[in-house]
Amino acid sequence: MLALPLPLIGALALLFTAGSFALLRTIDQQEKVRARLNRVTSLDSSLELPQKKDSGRMLDILAKFGGTLARSGILSDTTRAQLESTIAQAGLRGTRVFGLFIGAKVLLMVSLPVVAYFLFGNAGYSTTTFYAIIGGSAALGMLTPDFFIKQMRAKHLKLVEKGLPDALDMMVICAQAGLGLENAIDRVAQEFVFANAAVALELAICSSEMRIGTDRRVALLSLGERTGLETMRRLAGTLIQTMQFGTPLSQALRVLSAEMRTDTLTKFEEKAARLPVFLTLPMIVFILPCVFIIVGGPAGLLIQKAFASH
Repeated sequence: MLALPLPLIGALALLFTAGSFALLRTIDQQEKVRARLNRVTSLDSSLELPQKKDSGRMLDILAKFGGTLARSGILSDTTRAQLESTIAQAGLRGTRVFGLFIGAKVLLMVSLPVVAYFLFGNAGYSTTTFYAIIGGSAALGMLTPDFFIKQMRAKHLKLVEKGLPDALDMMVICAQAGLGLENAIDRVAQEFVFANAAVALELAICSSEMRIGTDRRVALLSLGERTGLETMRRLAGTLIQTMQFGTPLSQALRVLSAEMRTDTLTKFEEKAARLPVFLTLPMIVFILPCVFIIVGGPAGLLIQKAFASH
């Protein structure tokens, strides 16, 4: 059997995993678009979109398998709550996504060692090295979904924090137009879909919880706790104080939006202030030697010439 080098095998495994999750993300986005089109055309019963039932059959099987494992009691309640919170902070919702996450971990944890066994079985490695490769491939398969979820979570939260001031400005316009808090949040969620889908998703979930639940304060607190962002917690606290003390909604949102933009500008200034510190080491390594050569080079040549003449 042809033995491939270990870095090439690792690169192929990472490429396969990245392609799988990219395909999963694309299919999930297509399903969201299809569901949105179904909601738009639901008023006209004569319009029926064709449903592709076979496109996500394998993903459905994987999701059911992962959901069955999650319900079997293998995961503790604390671990499951933490995983669900991390997945929710990545902008993914629903039990199907959680099942896909668990199923992907199990599938990669089993499949990568099998692939490593066939690739390195006749490569001539010692028993210890061979078992280390098998164990490392299993650990890689188990941790790869966590890595991608963390990357998606960081991207989602960054988009939420970036687009929240603009959403507050639009909410101020809605409040000045006479809309109440719940209607303003719902309107901003609808209008902000194409500008910043992450902010629109969080506001849409908050609006749904406010319509379904009996206490709007709980829905607003959930808006802050779900994302874990300080800006969202400040928004929730401001809206709760507005409802409790009767503060004008537009005025409170305008002040909060200005504070968020000031905080963003302050963060940029802090990064700019740290720039000279980061440039010190490259300047010492790359610039100062060139300066010493230019300044001291001619003198060194003269000294060398003088010693050579004697």
